[in-house]
Parts: sequence; structure tokens; C-alpha cells
Amino acid sequence: MDNNKGWREQLRIIIFQTDTVAGRRFDKTLLLIILSSLVVVIIDSIESIHRDYAGLLAYLEWGFTLVFAIEYGLRLYCSPKPLRYAFSFYGLVDLLAIVPGALSLYYSDAQYLLIIRIIRMLRIFRVLKLGHYLKQANYLLAALRGSKQKIIVFLATVSTLVIVFGTLMYVIEGPKNGFTSIPIGIYWAIVTLTTVGFGDIVPKTPLGQMLSSLVMITGYSIIAVPTGIFTAELANAMRGEQLEHKCPVCAKNDHQPSAAFCARCGNALFPKDENKA
Repeated sequence: MDNNKGWREQLRIIIFQTDTVAGRRFDKTLLLIILSSLVVVIIDSIESIHRDYAGLLAYLEWGFTLVFAIEYGLRLYCSPKPLRYAFSFYGLVDLLAIVPGALSLYYSDAQYLLIIRIIRMLRIFRVLKLGHYLKQANYLLAALRGSKQKIIVFLATVSTLVIVFGTLMYVIEGPKNGFTSIPIGIYWAIVTLTTVGFGDIVPKTPLGQMLSSLVMITGYSIIAVPTGIFTAELANAMRGEQLEHKCPVCAKNDHQPSAAFCARCGNALFPKDENKA
């Protein structure tokens, strides 16, 4: 019984922990398998390849499904709370990684399950919990939190502009030139303001073309605003990480950038090495 518990605990560490050598190897191997399965899904969507290699691709899909099923079973076996894992977000994603392959055994044409098979990509986020990647992700999350209010204000401004421009274009051009409603005008304003320019709806009157030119110039003026906001917040987040001074005595780490002594215990944050004196 003790040997069984020891093996189960060791298996849990390998599968669920990423701070061990075996755990990192397991996650990297799993990442390779996930990416390979996604490549097969993408290739299988090409009609000529699906027609000529349907059998081989089906065998590969069954192989990936078998691997994911074994992994799912091992996670349930070694998890301290199997039901909690099974109904968690990642547990449901792991289950969805198995469903398409299992159903393809009974339905020869399971192309409609492609969207479920693509959900396997979400499993990459589990693997990217590795410490190095998680630290980088924290920078992005901090930047998103710091720029949230600015981005909301920017989106509200842009939304107001596209509604105004779309309504004006509807009034100027009218249904005879394709602007049959205000929502169609708003759609045109979004496409033009973002400099996409599909060309499916274009103004025909001189006044409409003048307004279109104004919208395009406005789009070029504001298109880089959210990128600049996010970049500035990302730089602040990375700079803040670099400026953190951890006290060697009490471990307090939220000091002012210019602080030389700990605000809690008063010890020097950067003690001189006596051997170098």
C-alpha cells in the first residue's frame, strides 16, 4: 500500500509539477504532442490532402487520442481530488481533447469536429505554466491591468467616432449608394477608420468622399494609440520588477526605487561586502 501511495505521489509530481526536471520533460513532451496534433488538424482541412491521405491522418488522430486518453486517466489517478480536476477548466479541456477522436471511431466523416480538436491548443497554456514563461506572462498581465482604464476610454472615443461618421455617411450617401442603414454606415466607418478598406461599400458623392478622407486620416492618427499605451505600461511593469529591492534581513521588497535602507527594519538594502573592504 505504501509503495502504491509513493508511486502515485511520484507520478503526481511529474504530471502536475513543473519545477522538477521530470516535470519539465513531461510538459515539453506534451507540448510537442499537442503541436503535432494541431498540425495534423490543419493539414487535414486541406481538401486534396484529406482526400489522398485520409487513412493515415485518421490513424494519427487515433494515436493522439490514445495518448491524450492515457494522460487524462493518469491525471485522474494521481490527482488528490479527481472530481475537482475533472470539472476544472483544464480538466474539461483535457476531456475535449479526447472526444473528437473517440467519436471519429463511430462516424467516418467527423470534419465538423475540427473546432473541438482545435480546442487542444488551449492545453498549451497548461504547459506554459513553466516558471520562465509564467514570469513573462505576469509582465503582460500587469501591463493589461495598468492600461485597462486608458484602453476603455480609447475604445469609448473610437466607438463614438464610428457612430458619428457612420450616421453622417448614411445621411450623405443614402440607400442609393449602398448605405441602406445606420448600422451599414457604422460598419463602413469601422472598416475605414481601421484602414482595412474592404471596398465593398464606397462613397460616390464628393461630400461623402471628403468625409471618407477625413475618416482615413483620423484612423492613421489614432491607430497606434492602444499599442503605445500597452507598450508604455509593459515597460513600466518590467522596470518596476527591476527596481524592486528586497531586504536581506526581513525580505520586504516594496521599497522606493531610490531607497538605500529597509523601511521596515532599517537595515541596508545593499550591504557592502566586508571581504572587498
